[in-house]
Amino acid sequence: MDMIWVILIGVGALIAGVALGFFIARKYMMNYLKKNPPINEQMLRTLMMQMGQKPSQKKINQMMRSMNNQNNK
Repeated sequence: MDMIWVILIGVGALIAGVALGFFIARKYMMNYLKKNPPINEQMLRTLMMQMGQKPSQKKINQMMRSMNNQNNK
């Protein structure tokens, strides 16, 4: 009878730990993305200029669309 309680408490603690870990990780990632946003058009334009390319708006739009499509897959 005592062994059943030990197993139930262990399973309950495991489930609570997984749920708590999920919410902590979710909160951490939301804060991280807020502080470090994914690449945007201005970052892409600067990157291309540093590589010696003169970026046109058409080229930037094309690269942004390509990155968004890749992220959605």
